[in-house]
Amino acid sequence: MATNNSSQQRLLIIAGIVIATLLVTNGFLLCNKYNQDNVLDSQTTKLAETDKLKIELEKQYHEALSELEELRGTSQELDAIIDQQKEELKLQKSKIDGLLRDGKELGRARAEMNNMRTQVQSYVAKIEELKAENEGLRGERDQLAERSQSLSANLDSAAVRNSLLEGEKSSLSAEKQQLTDEKNRLADKVNLASVIKIDKISVTPLKERSSGKTVKKKYAKNVDQLKICIHTTENKIARPGVENFYVRILNPVGETMAIDELGAGTFYSRESSEEIRYTYMKEYDYNQDATDICFNWDPNLGAFSKGKYKVEVYNKGHLAGTGGFDLK
Repeated sequence: MATNNSSQQRLLIIAGIVIATLLVTNGFLLCNKYNQDNVLDSQTTKLAETDKLKIELEKQYHEALSELEELRGTSQELDAIIDQQKEELKLQKSKIDGLLRDGKELGRARAEMNNMRTQVQSYVAKIEELKAENEGLRGERDQLAERSQSLSANLDSAAVRNSLLEGEKSSLSAEKQQLTDEKNRLADKVNLASVIKIDKISVTPLKERSSGKTVKKKYAKNVDQLKICIHTTENKIARPGVENFYVRILNPVGETMAIDELGAGTFYSRESSEEIRYTYMKEYDYNQDATDICFNWDPNLGAFSKGKYKVEVYNKGHLAGTGGFDLK
């Protein structure tokens, strides 16, 4: 009986162990199945969310392209901006597609899609702003064109008036020039008529002795100064007063003998319309009378040259008389 009881107890123990083992195994299998079910549910959920995001991405991308295309056609500048923004959207979509393929970056993919949506809104707002600016500029351009046409018409009218005025001005200018020319001709005639003629010029070559007395000489090597006398004629047209007589002595080679320290200079010739060098200028208080005006010209040259000398006297810019002398 004792042996039988012992066997029964061993069997009970073994059965308990087997049952316990089976219970543990069943628990493990149940837990493992639960975990697998959770993983499968999670993967299914991710796949579903991924598919949803892909569909949403495609929809969002094409809607963005359509929205941008609707803004096309206002100007080449805006069209170029739209093309650039479409390329940026394409790059953004490629980036999101990569995150969705990974499956582990759904959060980043969702954030990038939100960024893309914000980016599209920014693009549209920018283009709308540029369109408004272009419309404003187009309006200003039209206004400027209208003003330009108005100004052009006014300018044409003003040009016609100016042309008429220019014609009148030219006519008046021509009449004024004629009057001026006539006035100048009359003034020249009066000036020429008032020139005091010189009908005689006498030149006496002299030599100054050590005593200070001068003697007449005829050889060039002995002459050191000249006594020049000019004889004026009566001229009732010339006004009484101081007259200037410009005396010009030309040496045998035709050069004007002129020394600035002895009163040489230039005067304007009305006959040749140029400046002429003179030897000496003599002032005289003329009273419409005929008289001799004499002066000594002492160049202190040491010696004159041999030959024929010419003397010219000018008054009021005109040649009043000529003379000459010889030195042996």
